[in-house]
Amino acid sequence: MSSRRGTTCPPVQVLVIGGGFFGLTIAAHCARAGRSVVLAERADELMTLASYNNQARVHNGYHYPRSVLTALRSRVNFPQFVTSYENCIVSDFTKIYAVPRSMSRVTATQFRRFMERIGAPIQPASAQVRSLFSSRIEDAFICTEYAFDAGRLREIAERRAQEAGVEIRRATEVVEVRVGDGAIQAALSRNGEPEHQSAELVFNCTYSRINVLLRRSGLPVVAFKQELTEMCLTEPPAELSKVGITVMCGPFFSLMPFPPRGMHTLSHVRYTPHFSWKDDSGADPDPMAVVASNRRRSNFCAMKLDAARFLPAIADCVSEDSLWEVKTILPRSEGDDSRPILFAPSEGTLRVINVLGGKIDNVFDALVEVDGLLGQLN
Repeated sequence: MSSRRGTTCPPVQVLVIGGGFFGLTIAAHCARAGRSVVLAERADELMTLASYNNQARVHNGYHYPRSVLTALRSRVNFPQFVTSYENCIVSDFTKIYAVPRSMSRVTATQFRRFMERIGAPIQPASAQVRSLFSSRIEDAFICTEYAFDAGRLREIAERRAQEAGVEIRRATEVVEVRVGDGAIQAALSRNGEPEHQSAELVFNCTYSRINVLLRRSGLPVVAFKQELTEMCLTEPPAELSKVGITVMCGPFFSLMPFPPRGMHTLSHVRYTPHFSWKDDSGADPDPMAVVASNRRRSNFCAMKLDAARFLPAIADCVSEDSLWEVKTILPRSEGDDSRPILFAPSEGTLRVINVLGGKIDNVFDALVEVDGLLGQLN
């Protein structure tokens, strides 16, 4: 632990590191369970990174025809998320999934049967919808899937944390944590000034920076793959303005409403990731430093050109902006596109828990695990 002097804060039962959606929700959940909770967020505002700079999709299983577990968990969590966060749900568009004739890892028949098996609503697209696509598409389906407004979600998550009694400290970075006798000692930097905080339980919800804290704390890192990703923001032509379209399952694309900006995101399996690196040793860089030092050259034109082979009208989309972010992936997820949560104690201590959500509705799975841990606190 750093010897630099600073303010010693009153001890708490739970310290949550990271003010994204998972961090805020876990903090509020712990506080509602009667625990004293501090949440530390290194930025000046909450939910400004991965919780915002994403596709804004509320998954209902369709995206994972090669991972039964992820698809089923999505089916369970979808109605719960829609009910719990109804004020940020956007459903005034038609969601279409389309399967190409070639290069897809599933056929249209396999896709339809899989969705019927897991109980995901699916019906054949009308002739009018099918006319949007080129002959490269084998079949298209109308599905039940929504978007969320990340701005409204932030307001809801922050309000719930405050109402539950969570002490939220913005502009506060947890520099390191050390395991003590019965408690975790954390060194913080708050607006550049040192603080010291003890807690019985620590949740490391820093997403792409999970290993940054672990390295500084002398704890074993988690094996991750990191990707610098680009979500292009675009104004679609009129015929695509009230639809969300995903062509899968392979090197294809999605065009989804992005409610906070009143536009759509265009993403592509091949072109959204600009580059990647392994984050599995004690010497790998801080992902945020990688983002800051990167020269950002948009792949919008490549995305649009390839997508237009399947969806000709997308050629009229205009680039407005891009959302840049680091996407953190568990290596075991690459083979089947699964998105399990990581909810695991650091090696050597059961009181520093690393939490990584593969998608936003995973949060309900995380809360089940949180309840189990809270029951172990004195």
